[in-house]
Amino acid sequence: MANSIGELLLEILNAFIRDVVYSLWLKAVTSLGTKVHNRAAAIVLAAIMGLGLFFLMPVVSGLLGL
Repeated sequence: MANSIGELLLEILNAFIRDVVYSLWLKAVTSLGTKVHNRAAAIVLAAIMGLGLFFLMPVVSGLLGL
């Protein structure tokens, strides 16, 4: 019983940390996106930020042991 409650709390913590990291990433991308006025540069910036988030989320979760 205690093991299952511990696993549940770990999953809740994992979801919370992922949400916080995602929201911080979204704020950073939004602030950068408003400063870029060239359409091609904005698409490249969005692709780089998307790939960065794709690789960042598992790294942060792994470092925190989640």
